[in-house]
Amino acid sequence: MKPIAWFRLVAATALALGALYAQQASAQVPGRFYWKGLTGANAAPLIFNSITGNTNPFNPAHTVVPDAKIDATMALMGYAHTFALGERSAMAAILLPMGRLSGDVTVAGRSVSQSTSGFGDPTIELAVNILGPKAQKNLVDALRYEPGFSVDLLADLALPLGEYDSSKTLNIGQNRWYGRLGAPIVWQIGDWVPGRRTTLEFLPAVWMFGNNTDYDSGKILKTDALFQLDAHLTRDFTENFWGGLDASWYNGGKSTVNGVEGKKLNNVGWGITFGYKLNENANLTFGYKSTVNDNAPDALRMDSFMVTFVYGWHPLLEGSRRLKSEK
Repeated sequence: MKPIAWFRLVAATALALGALYAQQASAQVPGRFYWKGLTGANAAPLIFNSITGNTNPFNPAHTVVPDAKIDATMALMGYAHTFALGERSAMAAILLPMGRLSGDVTVAGRSVSQSTSGFGDPTIELAVNILGPKAQKNLVDALRYEPGFSVDLLADLALPLGEYDSSKTLNIGQNRWYGRLGAPIVWQIGDWVPGRRTTLEFLPAVWMFGNNTDYDSGKILKTDALFQLDAHLTRDFTENFWGGLDASWYNGGKSTVNGVEGKKLNNVGWGITFGYKLNENANLTFGYKSTVNDNAPDALRMDSFMVTFVYGWHPLLEGSRRLKSEK
């Protein structure tokens, strides 16, 4: 392979490899998450989050705990793999959250301090492209790839295996099944040249929740479906460095405990993300996000700082690099 072609391939593929990590169930998916890479690619992420607010960040329903002050440190490990379903790109991923959770919450009219730690509910995800370029099955496909306007279908399912204590309001595990259906959209703006790539991205999704029949010492917790819309405007600053403006909207998710109804969410969040390609296999991402319409006592308040390290690899790409180094 000629040097210029090799450089283009690495530039076109490395970021896509780095994007192959499972999303965290309780946070906004970062920009460029659903960019496509070579089929057969693998990635292992390590994600760190520091989150504060009045909701449990391990709970994707974002149920507001009035007057609560909750702090969480969340780490997530996962694995993702791309493959082809016919001529369409697909990705399967698994993510295991873990961390610490503490806060002051009001229970039976009095303020108490609670804390917990351990593993959360593991999440599996499947995403399949339905509109846009065909799957990249070889190096030539990768060199020619441009997203244009692409649409995926995705499904998430969280398994209720995490740490849970029904005597506590704050828990890392949620003691119920929950999942998400969504349609990630990537819209290419302008030329697809490393260093000048620009995208507008959307992820409309609906979260659905099973019942927790042992909530707060035996009560029944029910949660309505929650609609979430994520949006990103991303832009290359250099061939290795990019940034993005992020926005999210939450609507719905009203919770009911033993027939007593709470309020549904209708909140907006803003954020910013920066990503840097360390080398052909490793990527580093920094992000900050905060709710903005959160002055009311029962409004969702949450701000988070996220650092993500992803190591991605592909047997074909690794083999091509070895051949190049031997010449």
